[in-house]
Amino acid sequence: MRKTLYIIGLSTLIFSCAAKKKTVAATYRPKIASTTNKTAGDNDSEAARRPQVKTENGVEFYRENIANIANNDNTTSYGSIVSAKPQGYKVVKTYFPSMGQNFRQRFLILHYTALDDSRSLTALTQKSVSAHYLVNNLGDNEIYQLVDENKRAYHAGISTWRSDKNLNDNSIGIEIVNVGYTADATGKKTFLPYSDGQVKKVAALAKDIVDRYQIPATNVLAHSDIAPTRKQDPGPLFPWKKLYDEYQIGMWYDEATKQNFYNLAVTDFATKYNDPSFVFLVKTSLQKFGYGIDLSEKWDDSTKRTIEALQYHFRPQNYDGIMDAETWAILQALIQKYPAK
Repeated sequence: MRKTLYIIGLSTLIFSCAAKKKTVAATYRPKIASTTNKTAGDNDSEAARRPQVKTENGVEFYRENIANIANNDNTTSYGSIVSAKPQGYKVVKTYFPSMGQNFRQRFLILHYTALDDSRSLTALTQKSVSAHYLVNNLGDNEIYQLVDENKRAYHAGISTWRSDKNLNDNSIGIEIVNVGYTADATGKKTFLPYSDGQVKKVAALAKDIVDRYQIPATNVLAHSDIAPTRKQDPGPLFPWKKLYDEYQIGMWYDEATKQNFYNLAVTDFATKYNDPSFVFLVKTSLQKFGYGIDLSEKWDDSTKRTIEALQYHFRPQNYDGIMDAETWAILQALIQKYPAK
């Protein structure tokens, strides 16, 4: 009996294993390579068609763009190519560069140093702050480079513009030698002008940077734009409109659009000024344009400083921090012309 049961069990096990093997064999389908897939040879010929990496004194450079610039993609390297050197292995650039890349440099931020030439150099080269470039006020044709454009300079600090924060990470900073402002007993600020030579230097430098990195007009900003509660630079005497008109750099509103908004606002602006819903709308509009501001239904110091920053940039004749009808019209015209994406 025991022998009979053993034979029956063994037969069942054999039958079960055989069935499993048949099932696996019946369901397995080897993958067949598609005739449309690229072969290694195709990849090699594609790589051969790409412009080659240039080597000078052992340093590699890539100066051509093969990506779609309309999508803000760009493969150009404006400095030398930085590569890993793993021990025991060779990093090759057979398929370099990938087309899916763009620049780290997405913002251009302008500052004043609040110091004279000598002290500006000391502060920006020997302290814990820096900028990529320094424009002096010596009447010469020199612009000082202090930080590699591919590296992060410490110029923006705590900063916000639209959806971006900590703009040191993705910006180039230009400092301009200018002592800033003096304040009287009431706190009223009097700013000092820039020389024509400085403005021309800044314009030429900014134009070069903006063109190379495809920096949009909405990302050419004042330090006071990205940190309005902390900073005033480069102040109301920096000629933003001149840069816009003569060099096509940065933002400016259309006068006709501004006038249309002004005509709508001027009649009842004063009566709405302290209405909580209007205060909230003002803050929402400032935030919509790009300023980092907390929303509430009350006027406060941070709102005043943010309005001041807007006026420094776009209504420099009067920067009292009050949202009057003209400032409101300018803000609405800017939002219409430069909508957030």
